[in-house]
Amino acid sequence: MNQQIFARPTATLAPPASMAGPPERFFNRDLSWLDFNHRVLHEAMDRRNPLLERVKFLAIFAGNMDEFFMKRIGLLKSLVKAKPNEAGLSGLPHRQEFEWVRRRLAELAILQQSIWENDLRPALERENIVLRPYALLDEEQKQKAAEYFRRHIFPVLTPLAVDPGHPFPFISNLSVSIGALLQPPGQPELLFARVKVPQLFARWFKLEEAGAVCFVPLESLIQGRLDMLFPGMQIVETRCFRVTRNADVETDVDDSEDLLEVVREELRARRFADTVRVQISPGMSEEMRRYLLDGLEVREDDLYEEPEPLGMADLMSLTELDRPALRLPPWKPICAPALADTDASMFAIMRQNDVLVHHPFESFDSSVERFILNAVDDPQVLAIKMTLYRTSGDSPFVAALARAAESGKQVAVLVELKARFDEASNIQWAQALERAGAHVVYGILGLKTHTKIALVVRQEDRVVRSYAHISTGNYNSRTAQVYTDLSLFTCREDFCQDVVDLFAFLTGRSLKNEYRRLLVAPVTMRRRFRELIERESAHARAGRPAALIAKMNALEDSEIIQTLYQAGAAGVKIDLIVRGFCCLRPQVKGLSENIRVTSIIGRFLEHSRIFWFRNNDQEEIYLASADWMSRNLSHRVEVATPIENPVLRQRVREILDIMLADNRQAWDLAADGTWTQRHPAPGEPERGSHARLMELAIQRQSPLPLI
Repeated sequence: MNQQIFARPTATLAPPASMAGPPERFFNRDLSWLDFNHRVLHEAMDRRNPLLERVKFLAIFAGNMDEFFMKRIGLLKSLVKAKPNEAGLSGLPHRQEFEWVRRRLAELAILQQSIWENDLRPALERENIVLRPYALLDEEQKQKAAEYFRRHIFPVLTPLAVDPGHPFPFISNLSVSIGALLQPPGQPELLFARVKVPQLFARWFKLEEAGAVCFVPLESLIQGRLDMLFPGMQIVETRCFRVTRNADVETDVDDSEDLLEVVREELRARRFADTVRVQISPGMSEEMRRYLLDGLEVREDDLYEEPEPLGMADLMSLTELDRPALRLPPWKPICAPALADTDASMFAIMRQNDVLVHHPFESFDSSVERFILNAVDDPQVLAIKMTLYRTSGDSPFVAALARAAESGKQVAVLVELKARFDEASNIQWAQALERAGAHVVYGILGLKTHTKIALVVRQEDRVVRSYAHISTGNYNSRTAQVYTDLSLFTCREDFCQDVVDLFAFLTGRSLKNEYRRLLVAPVTMRRRFRELIERESAHARAGRPAALIAKMNALEDSEIIQTLYQAGAAGVKIDLIVRGFCCLRPQVKGLSENIRVTSIIGRFLEHSRIFWFRNNDQEEIYLASADWMSRNLSHRVEVATPIENPVLRQRVREILDIMLADNRQAWDLAADGTWTQRHPAPGEPERGSHARLMELAIQRQSPLPLI
């Protein structure tokens, strides 16, 4: 297979004098973000992946694009309106950046359409998995679909007319609607009506027969029975449309306001936020377009004509079909060897040694859940403190913490209300915990709490001992099955005292600005990371071994990037493993020849943050909740923890080495912005990171063979 290469457009205009830095030093954040989405979409094209896995990646791409529109397009529009000629970090004026972004979005939409229509959909049909509109069903299928419509769908539909007496209805974010042009008998005028496709039901009506499965889009079923909604009217045209609204909505607050009410107000504002995209079915008439343009108060270039089904993120449900031959073999996380004795107390295990768990290769429930549930049920535990940034709807933590509070334990939970897209559920968790008697803190005005830490305080004989869990990932049982993260369990006094001090900052009025072992943002983390990079520069200039490896989700902070450039120029060998967008430009002569950027895209979502410094062969390793982004280092509460146990350090370095040697899932970034996917050389075995890490997990679990 040939290497897959794609490049993004770059600026051709000379940079203005007011730019933040020379344009050759930085990639544009938004264009780099779209490059990441392209790499995800490529997994849908890659025929080395099983068919339903490819459909999964197409759905993930569609969801990522929804997120991009919600998070970035509204902001870019406001920048273009307020400061069209002002340049960002990359030196690209906002007006030109927006033009490039729109062009890139159009390119990706065309590519997505081609992959679906010309590749994945026909491939599914060859496997007797068919998406079929109501109009193309046979008579028997139509009868079944019509009966389902009559019994379940029709009673909940509410057609809304648009005319001088009926204003254009509110359209909720990411909802699919049907627009209809209707003609009354004997009248020439056309009337417009909108029907919302209810989200109470599955997106697809499923028909199974003779070994085949047919999925009928719910909107197609409704369109096919519109005569029941508009009896006596001639239905001239029906088309689907889907609205995306700006999620970058924040209200102005001051220190005297109630944070819970502030977040509630932001949720209300987001619900009615400006429309940033309207996806429309092909062939929509100019008359219906005009209704949408006027009613939604958008411009022509906010309409995106796309193939049906609109909202391809909903294709994810197709990947749950019981078709093992079309999916990757299922992966069941193993119990970390250090925790193999399920009858032993987590606290007894932690007193012997620090424990490192790598999710999802090693299980979340036998480690993180076990730690918290042991604490809840242990009569010697005095207090449990925890941060909740994102958690799942069926989370065991909220009920367990409530039970602990009701039993008389001191329970303190910081629930970050402003975790984007999880605000409503986090408000519910917070209020449930408060009702149970837990001490609940809603975060800190001006700082989002993104760190993932838990502390258990236990009475042991005549000693009160603390135990801590410090993680790169969320307390979310579902995402722990697909996100790669690292969990450290420790009862070291200096580490735990730092966690105690941090909770005093989060829940009280502590102004502590120094910590013993942990790096804490926004207090010490940025400064210390810069010192660690600069230390490698000093080693290199002195002729000593100098290198660093940094793994993260995104790299954007200009101060860190400049420090990395200086280190590379000093001779430090730098490997950056960046899953998402990367503003650093590698491999530029005279600037970054010693810097290599790799991205790993595959079965699991790379979420762990790891920072390794060679330090003249006295290596230093940190795990962190933070990326090297300005928001993480300056505007969030984050934690990085050192890994000091030699055995655990070796494990972390092994993870990095596996990823750097990857020739299956890895992409390399060139100086011109081109991303190139690695492939095995002739005769070379595949070395996919996730496959190798699963193999190692199984090997560690299995006993050694008898010789």
